[in-house]
Amino acid sequence: MPTIHQSATGLDIISENEHLRVEAWGRHAIRVRASRRPIDHLSSAAEEVQALLPAEAAAPVVEVGDGVARVVNGDIAAEVRVEGHAETGTVKLRFVRTTDGVEVLREQPAHFWHPGARLLEDDGAGAGRIEQRFAAREDERLYGLGQHTHGRLDQKGLVIDLVQRNAEVSVPFMLSSAGYGFLWNNPAIGRVELAENGTRWVADSARAIDYWVTAAEDPATILTRYADATGRPPALPRWATGFWQSKLRYQSQEELLEVAREHRRRGLPLSVIVLDYFSWTRLGDWRLDTEEWPDLEGALAELHEMGVRLMVSIWPSVNPSSENMDDLRDGNMLMSRASGLPFTATWTDKGADHAEPVAFYDPTNPAARRFIWDTVKRNYFDAGVRIWWLDACEPEIRPADHRQLHFWAGPGAEIANVYPREHARAFAEGMRGAGDDDVVLLCRSAWAGSQRYGAAVWSGDIGVTWESLAAQVRAGLNMSLSGIPWWTTDIGGFHGGVPEDPGYRELVVRWFQWAVFLPLFRLHGFREPRTALGASQTGGPNEVWSYGEEAYGLISRSLDLRESIRPYLDALMDEAAASGLPPMRTLFVEFPDDEAAWGIDDAYMLGSHVLVAPVTAPGATSRQVYLPAGTSWTEAETGAAHEGGTWVEAAAPSHAIPVFVSAGAPDTAVVLLSAGDAR
Repeated sequence: MPTIHQSATGLDIISENEHLRVEAWGRHAIRVRASRRPIDHLSSAAEEVQALLPAEAAAPVVEVGDGVARVVNGDIAAEVRVEGHAETGTVKLRFVRTTDGVEVLREQPAHFWHPGARLLEDDGAGAGRIEQRFAAREDERLYGLGQHTHGRLDQKGLVIDLVQRNAEVSVPFMLSSAGYGFLWNNPAIGRVELAENGTRWVADSARAIDYWVTAAEDPATILTRYADATGRPPALPRWATGFWQSKLRYQSQEELLEVAREHRRRGLPLSVIVLDYFSWTRLGDWRLDTEEWPDLEGALAELHEMGVRLMVSIWPSVNPSSENMDDLRDGNMLMSRASGLPFTATWTDKGADHAEPVAFYDPTNPAARRFIWDTVKRNYFDAGVRIWWLDACEPEIRPADHRQLHFWAGPGAEIANVYPREHARAFAEGMRGAGDDDVVLLCRSAWAGSQRYGAAVWSGDIGVTWESLAAQVRAGLNMSLSGIPWWTTDIGGFHGGVPEDPGYRELVVRWFQWAVFLPLFRLHGFREPRTALGASQTGGPNEVWSYGEEAYGLISRSLDLRESIRPYLDALMDEAAASGLPPMRTLFVEFPDDEAAWGIDDAYMLGSHVLVAPVTAPGATSRQVYLPAGTSWTEAETGAAHEGGTWVEAAAPSHAIPVFVSAGAPDTAVVLLSAGDAR
């Protein structure tokens, strides 16, 4: 029969085949771990890659009775109940919000005999398949879980793979309309099934079940507590809310500088210009090709004089011919296959006319993190580069079988999802160690806690269609609900797009009008005509003047509008650093008592006072917008006043998407109303 032991922070429940620990973790939260082996025997490397920061001291109320026990930690209580007879007694957990006594979450066994709510298989070496099951609620909505391309905001009824892929970012935090936040604190490859008959979290190979739960009556409080548990983002530097110009790719120093000069000649705002891939000598050298960039310091000086910063693409890949290959291999700083070989993908790199094997450095190894930063510092940072594009950081492997991988911190199947966070960590800790706290890292992937390292995530290599645009709205909102407040997307999409096509020009204009109201405002894409992969690869023009005079006039309006609201955005970024609340918020984050707000997935709040309704269909001149109850609203384009709790048919002329400002908004948001008057 299981036995219950009380500790200062919670409970340990010991049975023949399981050690279950239920403990207060910080304020208003409970952490649960279960393993075949004693919890204290889990490796330090496993603790290093989990998501939770060390918890502040908690003073829970712990009660132990006959077959039942409770851990009460502020607004949440975990109840442990032992059921069954002496030989087959099982332990069940449920979680209650103490402010109103409502049960928010409870375990659900798969079968009365086996398996129970928790499944712990063991391969004989301490790892195995694990499952955690919870009961489903008929009316529950589920949000977060990173960024996905399925086009849904509410993910109830879906199966979500827990694996990093291009445009699919796995952050295993979920916010429920039932009033709880749940973190699956495990970087293993797996999935979560959000079915009508139950919720099941699965890791294909892991050493312990590990999750964290908090409860509150409003979602904003849940998001703040999650940020407290996994880390808040730093303050975003003021320059970063400006316009970022990028394309695939500028092939030389002069080509890039000429784009910046043209911005200045036209009087267009520009904060960042981006140097994309193949600017290196070889993958893993982590230095610029001086044939293409003969005077980096001179180029940086000219950009600085124009008020523009240079972002440089840095990949984690390593060519076997790289000048750093021997040091990385001999120092055990490469991710490897189970066979011992370090090559896990192919790439047509500089100096080759065909695909060849490449390796990836291993950021779970502290020595490898120091090595890549020391190399980047010597070759880029010391010359003046300060902004890093950490592309391809899932990383991409072929075949995509993580069971074949081995890291310094453990087997790939157990920890691979943490790769992008630890890669960002290398640069964040390196920058801060070099005395620069303005860390901004553009990443294609992330995991729980990436935000504390200054990771700004974009939505990957997406399509160039209206359907793709609509999906990005939901993807960005779910990413914001996953604790990643710095989010952006390729304006116009990535894969293709013909700048001369009138239909595509309309799409780009609408994408720009939406992107004005994103945390980061960034143009990028691989436009037609496209060239084949290789050292000379580039795409068609992708500057704001590339889409014809009519589109240029409309895009210029968007750039000017972005400049006018930057003080409002800067204040929201400060709020994100202080509380963890993202700038981009679902309506229900700001209006949780409005039931209709929980179902809106095609509009959102930028902060507390600006409602944004993107146009995601061609030819539209208006669209339906729901205005939440509890305040009045002013339509930016027309100046019309509306009461909350109503649907309106909002104007969407070619030069503007529907935007509304709530009563009591600060002057930095009210400027949107004067912008509408100016039109």
